[in-house]
Amino acid sequence: MITRDNELSISEQCRLIEVNRTSYYYRPVIPAEDAIVEEERIKARIDYWHTKLCYLGVRRLREKLRIADNIYIGKKLLRKYMAEMNIYAIYPKPNLSKADQKSIKMPYLLKNLNIDHPNHVWSIDITYISMGKSHMYLTAIIDWNTRFVVGYELSDTLETAPVLKAVEDAVERYGKPEIINSDQGSQFTSDEYKSKLKELGVRQSMDGKARWVDNVIIERWFRSLKCECLYITEYTSPLELRQLVSTYIETYNYERPHEALGYMYPVDLYLAS
Repeated sequence: MITRDNELSISEQCRLIEVNRTSYYYRPVIPAEDAIVEEERIKARIDYWHTKLCYLGVRRLREKLRIADNIYIGKKLLRKYMAEMNIYAIYPKPNLSKADQKSIKMPYLLKNLNIDHPNHVWSIDITYISMGKSHMYLTAIIDWNTRFVVGYELSDTLETAPVLKAVEDAVERYGKPEIINSDQGSQFTSDEYKSKLKELGVRQSMDGKARWVDNVIIERWFRSLKCECLYITEYTSPLELRQLVSTYIETYNYERPHEALGYMYPVDLYLAS
């Protein structure tokens, strides 16, 4: 009965129908379980639009959510969700990744480098994956020259341990690369990660500040994974997600012609040398 576009003020309308004004402004608290479901729903749409329109910043992404999904979210909360998901708008700008400010950054080693053989350079990164009422994070490693995916690890946290596991498994299976390139995320500036690469005898390279394109190979692969597999397939458990990712990587490496490779399979080039 009470409307904001009435000629009478909210206070006057409440007085006339004998309703306490605080009752009008009260909004019920969403139950904890429902709040979690709603948060994951919003994050799933953030991930979808970020994958499809990766150049959208907080303001434009907020408007996209409002127009396309009828999701109304404040800029501060949206920025918080994006930080939790480890995503950011893909365009040249400062402070791309939230690195440990006390950590020493490593130089970018790929500038003017002719990457011409397998295991010359690997690219590593982490992406958010929605999973019903929860989510997981995928660490993936791809060979820069051949686009062959050499390793991955799924986890429900953004800690460094899954990154180390992905690197260790990839090296054990395919041998060590000369260089591994990453962004400046806290996992890759951590002492544990640096020590692991030093122990393996691998040179560490990091994207330059405001240089998102420096690690674009793995970013493009994440886009392919989501658009070609995850967004069009139902999965409700970590086991199903692991099976999906494993199957997609197998198909990507051995059966999917790659345009950048002259429509050859990544495995053909990776095992050629």
